[in-house]
Amino acid sequence: MGRLIESLSPAYGFDIAGIFDIDNNADGRALASPPAADVAIEFSTASATVQNLPLLARHGINIVVGTTGWHEHEPELRRIIAETPVGVVAASNFSLGANLFQSIVEYTAKQFGRQADYGAWIHEAHHAAKKDAPSGTAVTLKAAMEGAGYMRAIDVSSTRAGSIPGTHTVGFDGSSDTVTLTHTNRDRGAFARGALEAARWVIGRRGWFGMKDVIGLE
Repeated sequence: MGRLIESLSPAYGFDIAGIFDIDNNADGRALASPPAADVAIEFSTASATVQNLPLLARHGINIVVGTTGWHEHEPELRRIIAETPVGVVAASNFSLGANLFQSIVEYTAKQFGRQADYGAWIHEAHHAAKKDAPSGTAVTLKAAMEGAGYMRAIDVSSTRAGSIPGTHTVGFDGSSDTVTLTHTNRDRGAFARGALEAARWVIGRRGWFGMKDVIGLE
């Protein structure tokens, strides 16, 4: 993701001010005195995200967060961000198509929630190196379906194999038919482009946002 963001950044009007990874930013030491920057894009690990966000925010750097698996710390991080002048865009999936897909899933879940005979499931597939399962996107989809009014059990399953960029399928099954909705990323460029769109959007804003804000979805 870092290499993709670096290569695509000029097309979005960005210059790279610095690159931080496990080799030069262990324990957040490099971010104790970061370079001047408008926005940082955070694709690392859950533990690093919890450490990096407060350091970046206290230096007045806006943040785009694409890492998943840290959300039990979100209330505390929101509190810290609220005390700083920065904006944060946090999302489990930065693909513009995936976020539009979520809106479709929410609408469909609302309709099937009224039909007692239909059960629901989510299946997601990613590359073998992805650490969290289910994916952050699957967790977000499940919460969105419940928020839309689907109150019965939603089975969630995961596959980790090969180099799959990311596929999410939501299904509703009745006694005589099945309805499925699927979003498939062909490559990781969708995530990088969405993150760069979010980075461009968040400059000059203050607060905690998601991709719905960036896209303008209601």
